[in-house]
Amino acid sequence: MKIKLNKTEYRLKSMVSGDVFDDTGWMLEAPEEKKPGLIRAIYGKKQLHVKSDQYGIYKFADWLPVNRMLEGSSPPITYKSIGLAKELGLTNLYITFSGYWPEKGAMMKTCSFKETEAYAVCGRLDPQQNKILVVASAGNTARSFARVCSDNNIPLLLCVPEDYIDVLWFDEPLNDNVKLIVSSSGSDYFDAIHLSNLACKLDRFIPEGGAKNIARREGMGTTVLSAATTIGQIPDYYFQAIGSSTGAISAWEANLRLIDDGRFGSHKMKLMISQNYPFTPIYDAWKIRSRDLLPLSDDLARQQVEEIMAKVLSNRKPPYSIAGGLYDALSDTDGEVLLANNEEAWKAAALFEKTEGNDLHPAAAVATATLIKAVKENRVEKDAVIMLNITGGGEEKFKHDKKLFYLKPSLFFDINPDFTEIKKKIENLY
Repeated sequence: MKIKLNKTEYRLKSMVSGDVFDDTGWMLEAPEEKKPGLIRAIYGKKQLHVKSDQYGIYKFADWLPVNRMLEGSSPPITYKSIGLAKELGLTNLYITFSGYWPEKGAMMKTCSFKETEAYAVCGRLDPQQNKILVVASAGNTARSFARVCSDNNIPLLLCVPEDYIDVLWFDEPLNDNVKLIVSSSGSDYFDAIHLSNLACKLDRFIPEGGAKNIARREGMGTTVLSAATTIGQIPDYYFQAIGSSTGAISAWEANLRLIDDGRFGSHKMKLMISQNYPFTPIYDAWKIRSRDLLPLSDDLARQQVEEIMAKVLSNRKPPYSIAGGLYDALSDTDGEVLLANNEEAWKAAALFEKTEGNDLHPAAAVATATLIKAVKENRVEKDAVIMLNITGGGEEKFKHDKKLFYLKPSLFFDINPDFTEIKKKIENLY
């Protein structure tokens, strides 16, 4: 029997003015406001009722701004660590895992928590709209949206740097409604975003919206909902590696809702977020408590991105400064920004696989490395309730004995493409 889901009741609130208003469509910002800021969903249900696992990620639908339930989703899973916790001397380490780990009930076929975004964003889309969704990505987000849109027949245009397209693997061919265009070799995530912005100037295309899309943030926030409802309380510390920082903002917002719920505690978990050295724009700004990111040349940024192993952590224009963004989240939670280099991350991944039994994506390895350092440096109490957000893993397990299919680009563009060329070529794709 096919499970149905009613449309979630919610309104929107501006983080600039505090105004509350209805979501009249694909709204990514408050109407008629000049100061940049996020909007936030205000749900009709103050207390979260968690549905059965049959609903996948939509088990948390009370706090997801969705119109419908799509096929094939899997929620994040949370369990109490034994192996890694013992190694680090921690008594209350909880691992929230988004990826592929059938033995623990994690069934994300793209092996990344970006699936939480894709199922929430695409669930927010009006099925009657006649638009093509545009997504820019450095890899995992593209793979997740491609899988979800292919399975649910949602037209999608992906914009990805050419050097990163080897991550667009799948266990079966995708349907033709998913198209890939790339920015030329040597480009990075910021260049892919620029390409997507140009594509969205065309009439039939709409931006996914990144951090501005409430559905993306709420999807990511299900990691914290998984942790709190499993543990029975809001964690004391939250560890995650960040690229756009959307996940950390989402964690903070979920924390605030759980406080309002009244059943999980009244405290704010301390955000312990991390970057992959030497690409450290958020660390550099937060270290001096600057609300604005510090100047960073395009050439130096691309050079730093080349050096890091976790390419998905390479966003040069994260939602750090805007109202309701990462600066506000760090300030409100007395958060910290931590660093791990490639060697530390590789060692952490090896330790996790040895003690917990599954492989990690590079970003999750960075987060694990900073947890290890934080424990050694006595930045966390040994008996604190700690949530380690493993944002991707199980890829080796998933790929074992499978034939893989790779999404091939339909179009190639220069780092600084001509809009006339884009208009002509992209409109002919669909």
